[in-house]
Amino acid sequence: MPEAAALQGLTSTEALQRQSTYGPNAVAEDRPHVWLVFLRKFWAPVPWMLEATIALQFALGKPDEAAIIAALLAFNAVLGFAHENRANNALAMLKSRLEIQVRVLRDNIWQKLPAQQLVPGDVVYLRMGDLATADIRLLDGKLLLDQSALTGESLPVEAGSGSFVHAGAIVKRGEAPGEVTATGVHTFFGKTAELVRSAKSVSHLETLIVTIVKYLVTLDAILVAALLTYSALYGIPLTEVLPFALILLVASVPIALPATYTLATALGALELAKNGVLVTRLSAIEEAAAMDVLASDKTGTITQNRLALTALRSYAPYNDKDLLYWAALACDHSTQDPIDLAILDAAQVRGLLSQLPRRLGFIPFDPETKRSEAQYDQSDNKLRVLKGAPRVIGGLVVNGIDIGSDVEKLGADGSRVLAVAIETGSNGLQLAGLVALQDPPREDSRMLIQDLHNLGVRVLMVSGDGPSTARAVAEKVGIGARVCAPEKLQEAIEQGALDYDVFARVLPEDKFRLVLALQQSGHVVGMSGDGVNDSPALKQAEVGIAMANATDVAKAAASLVLTNPGLGDIKAAIETSRRINQRMLTYTMNKIIKTLEIAIFLSVGVMLTGVFVITPLLMVLLLFTNDFVTMSIATDHVSFSRKPERWNIPNLMLTSGILAGFVLILSFAVFFAGRDWLHLPLNQLQTLIFVMLVFTGQGNVYLVRERRHFWQSLPSQWMLIASLLDIVVVFIFATKGILMTAIPVELVAGLVALVMVYLIAVDFIKIRVFKHFGF
Repeated sequence: MPEAAALQGLTSTEALQRQSTYGPNAVAEDRPHVWLVFLRKFWAPVPWMLEATIALQFALGKPDEAAIIAALLAFNAVLGFAHENRANNALAMLKSRLEIQVRVLRDNIWQKLPAQQLVPGDVVYLRMGDLATADIRLLDGKLLLDQSALTGESLPVEAGSGSFVHAGAIVKRGEAPGEVTATGVHTFFGKTAELVRSAKSVSHLETLIVTIVKYLVTLDAILVAALLTYSALYGIPLTEVLPFALILLVASVPIALPATYTLATALGALELAKNGVLVTRLSAIEEAAAMDVLASDKTGTITQNRLALTALRSYAPYNDKDLLYWAALACDHSTQDPIDLAILDAAQVRGLLSQLPRRLGFIPFDPETKRSEAQYDQSDNKLRVLKGAPRVIGGLVVNGIDIGSDVEKLGADGSRVLAVAIETGSNGLQLAGLVALQDPPREDSRMLIQDLHNLGVRVLMVSGDGPSTARAVAEKVGIGARVCAPEKLQEAIEQGALDYDVFARVLPEDKFRLVLALQQSGHVVGMSGDGVNDSPALKQAEVGIAMANATDVAKAAASLVLTNPGLGDIKAAIETSRRINQRMLTYTMNKIIKTLEIAIFLSVGVMLTGVFVITPLLMVLLLFTNDFVTMSIATDHVSFSRKPERWNIPNLMLTSGILAGFVLILSFAVFFAGRDWLHLPLNQLQTLIFVMLVFTGQGNVYLVRERRHFWQSLPSQWMLIASLLDIVVVFIFATKGILMTAIPVELVAGLVALVMVYLIAVDFIKIRVFKHFGF
């Protein structure tokens, strides 16, 4: 960055004054009023059905039942609104942590500030990979800009001193200071580039659940049609059967799905944030559960992105200590060259830099000469030290030593090899030896890759380095040794790209094609990256992972942003996503079982007995008592799967159908026992059936949440509280005759015991069924 004195920025006081005039550097989001959001809870297919039922109840002269159904509808709306509001607050917190930072000159000091604080007149500094967050006039330098997101032009454009950079442009090359000319809604394109997209992408999991529900609604529609036909044949009044039929259709619709899914993923995003992973797209949490291939960068991801001295090979009359000392003299700390820093660090550790001769001159490394050179005043002699490419240094020395085999041996593991030569007096340039440097793997890389392998995720290394370097690192960390050479990349992509463990000398544009090839082979792909050119691949991958040091553009394209170096936090992301997947599987399986039980039992019950085995009011009450607990599934304590999670819809339906069959047997047994053995009148029988359906619905949640015996793990505190509250309220309502005809306490207690026995018995069958169908 240029010296602050050479540019004139704003003071903090001036910036505050201008912000009050121009407003924040942001476009106001289109946020509907809170009351409008709440009222939308009553404007959807499910509320419409319930509202039609309320109108029918009023038309039939049953205002009390209509009022109760309306109150339950309002309660569900309030509950769903509260859960979604909690989830939105969580996402807003995450969004604030992903705020873009800009380099700005304030109070004559270069500092990083949130992009929202920019005002016209601010002096900012743009670098490669930056996202322009305001309209800026360049004061100096040259930039190559990608404005495709703004203009649709695919070719980058050059911009120099006096040129304008519009908000949303991406710096592809160069560095330059500039003055902010417009912010927020006043920019040329009227918007700032946002890191967290406001658009909500539809999750595959959510789509699957909706597909399942469509099948259930179809089944319900068939049963309702059969019920209406039966009613017409046997003279049951349409005014009695229509409210019943409407509620039967409502029973198959997942009223709690949006709130449950949003809450589950938002809580997962908060959990990930605590582990150093920021979520920019909620659907990525679900995708990470199914991810089975992770294409990872090498530098800075698997390795430390910091060169370290790995070997010394000295030649007589010098030893390794002498060699490292001479190599350090050929370095300069002020250049911040990674090679120089690595050699100087190694020499410092060995205590070789305590007393250095006076330096007379230094020539930094030059790509053309492929060497650096330093001259020192040592006693009465001048000391000359060279460091550079072995072939170049070898051609300059007078003691012609064949170093070819040593260079090959030291470089076999991918290390970068340099030669060091010295000249004292008139002895000519003498070869002191060879130094080898390498970007070593991160200490946790091998264990992480093994952990990912144990989770069923295959890790591929995608590197711009040569085959030997990439292979050496991949073998060290346990990825594998099958390297795809650059000339075979196209062939590998055409064949699905899975015959190799390592892809060497991969250009950024090849990463996109590699991800696409893996996806077309049926894999759910994760891709890590940190640069501007990684953005297409990060966006294409189901799970795009931006590293902690990634550019703003890479972070914008990714769905997960890491805040700690390396990929260590990805394990936590996978485990968390699989826990969420398990919660949603519990929800879906429970919904299928519940729908089959209620729809078949109630419709077939009418056709078998000629009476309504439950009233429309009790059916609505049943739906809301069940959904109250269903929402708490989002907080449940569950274990994560050891393999990528992909739902098999036929197996899921079969498994749920088998378990629903057992609960149907229990339901009909209770009905006939109450009618023929206990001789209960119809109104008490309807209460008994309501209580039985509530208790079995509760039991099924606990039955399917655990793949082992249901008592082998504790559910969440909220889930237990919701269940206990549900059971207590229903117990009181049924025994006290609130909203239903009262039945004896001992009858309700007997039902509790019966459902517990049923749960234990079916649990043993469940384990076999789950194992057979792969759950």
